Amino acid sequence: MTMVVAAETPPLSADASGAFRVGGSRVTLDSVVSAFRDGSTAEEIVEQYPAISLGQVYAVIAYYLAHTAEVDDYLRTRD
Repeated sequence: MTMVVAAETPPLSADASGAFRVGGSRVTLDSVVSAFRDGSTAEEIVEQYPAISLGQVYAVIAYYLAHTAEVDDYLRTRD
């Protein structure tokens, strides 16, 4: 059996106001990144925002870590 590795798109989509939300929920990228920066684990973030899954949180954190400058720019424009 051969394992196929494929890149996955982060579970983020922009709403009408331009805010990125996680997995079709009302939870924003801003909220997940803020909780992560404050030291919350992915599991704690899911407890805080039960509308999103653990996999979605890890995917958003991975996206943030891989694109920190871009996400930080986006967050600055949201403030």
